[in-house]
Amino acid sequence: MPEIRVEGRRLRYEDTGGEGPAVLLLHGFPLSSAMWEPQLEALGDRFRLIAPDQPGFGGSNSPADPEAWRIGDYGDTACALLDALGIDRAVVVGHSMGGYVAFSMLRRHADRIRALVLLDTRPGADSRETFAAREEQQEEVRTQGIAALKPRLLQKLLAPKTLGDTALERSVLSLMDHPVAGYVAALEAMKRRPDSTPELSHIRVPTLVVVGAEDVLTPPSVARAMQAAIPGALLAEVPGAGHLANLEEPGGFNEALASFLAAL
Repeated sequence: MPEIRVEGRRLRYEDTGGEGPAVLLLHGFPLSSAMWEPQLEALGDRFRLIAPDQPGFGGSNSPADPEAWRIGDYGDTACALLDALGIDRAVVVGHSMGGYVAFSMLRRHADRIRALVLLDTRPGADSRETFAAREEQQEEVRTQGIAALKPRLLQKLLAPKTLGDTALERSVLSLMDHPVAGYVAALEAMKRRPDSTPELSHIRVPTLVVVGAEDVLTPPSVARAMQAAIPGALLAEVPGAGHLANLEEPGGFNEALASFLAAL
């Protein structure tokens, strides 16, 4: 994978170099750019797909001070990658935590976003219960590592029917292998992120909201409310998919994404 340096840290990424609009693919927690392989393979010759390992994940270095890391820092890093590649504006596709990063880019770098795809994500801040759960996860990985947390996360990421797919389960578990510092930084950033709900009505770029029909973390009801609040936004529900719609049902997701991109 090619890489750049951002404030002394290594940032690795995939770049298909395809024709058409530049598309920045921001992965969710606790995954890596490899979650986008079905899209890179199927659509990389039609569009320029750019998929970074966000800081602390995959081949990208963790933040020097994980406790001080915020969701806007991920957005700033994504913009630094666009700068390095000479890209003024990109379609930003954010999955789960990547969606939170996309919202931070709307706040801090709105001029860099040509269009928006929000995949299995939500605009709201963490509830008290979720905030506390993230703190417990931070303490667990600091003291015990990530081995016990990974299978518990897996149970919530996949739809019931795909939980029986051992090959997919193994693949997703392998996507979760990252340094403890990467986990701690991401959990810290997510639990302290602001509520983006009031900003939805001010989004003025073409927007597609995609959700797995069986997503229990960010269910279709959340996606529908988000789509209704964003002027002109489109909605696509992917049957049979959970929180990883692009991996569980890549055909359905690819069709929705390609149709949206082609219409820009």
